[in-house]
Amino acid sequence: VAGFASILVIIWSVGAAKDGGDDEWVHLPNKCEVCKFVSIEMKSAFDETGRTKEVIDRNYGFIDNKGAPPIKYVKSDLRFIEVVENVCQRLLEYNLHKERDGSNRFAKGMSETFSTLHGLVNKGVNVVMDIPYELWNETSAEVADLKKQCDVLVEQYEEVIEDWYKGSQEEDLTTYLCEKHVLKGQDAACLKENWDLRKKKGDQAAIAEGKAKSAEGENGGDDRREEERVCKAPVQRTDGGQSSEDEVQPQVPLSGPKTEL
Repeated sequence: VAGFASILVIIWSVGAAKDGGDDEWVHLPNKCEVCKFVSIEMKSAFDETGRTKEVIDRNYGFIDNKGAPPIKYVKSDLRFIEVVENVCQRLLEYNLHKERDGSNRFAKGMSETFSTLHGLVNKGVNVVMDIPYELWNETSAEVADLKKQCDVLVEQYEEVIEDWYKGSQEEDLTTYLCEKHVLKGQDAACLKENWDLRKKKGDQAAIAEGKAKSAEGENGGDDRREEERVCKAPVQRTDGGQSSEDEVQPQVPLSGPKTEL
């Protein structure tokens, strides 16, 4: 059949069908999950801004240059303010991965579910869902709520974060902020949840890596077989026949007198 066949795929929900209303399908982030990703992104932001050797001149407005001495950006209040003000915006880079459990459902990059659906669309399959195609890449309700709760948390615990920033910073920020303050005496199990792409069967990254290795192995096998065919190919003789391996290089007697032993 010429062209792509239009296949109607009806998917009542992304991932699996759920009984009940939207409240059972939408799982908003809890306090532990919010603090976990706030601390992760804050540590990442501090790491990114801590690589500069910039020095801030604090003599502005002083004619006699008797203002405060210059200060390194990595030790400045400016760095702290910039990180704190922008950390919640970074959470909008996350997507919802409904195929994962717990806090692991929040992660950057396209989810396995939508990656599969986009692949079907690219192959010409007509995918019909309760979510319009134009909204597939829009921020989910869960991620939007993650950002909203982040704003509240950062404002509420800004002094705690500042104490860590101006201190030795030897203690991990997740431990200091979440375990010892935000979640003190509460459930903090989500802080121990990690996602290992290599161990999760069916993960897109693992599948892609496996396919690459398989293709490399197949190509290598083809090359070896081709080399064997070339090496074993019979040599064409001038009289039209085929020579054997012995005839490819005829034996030539050694020159010189024979020596009797």
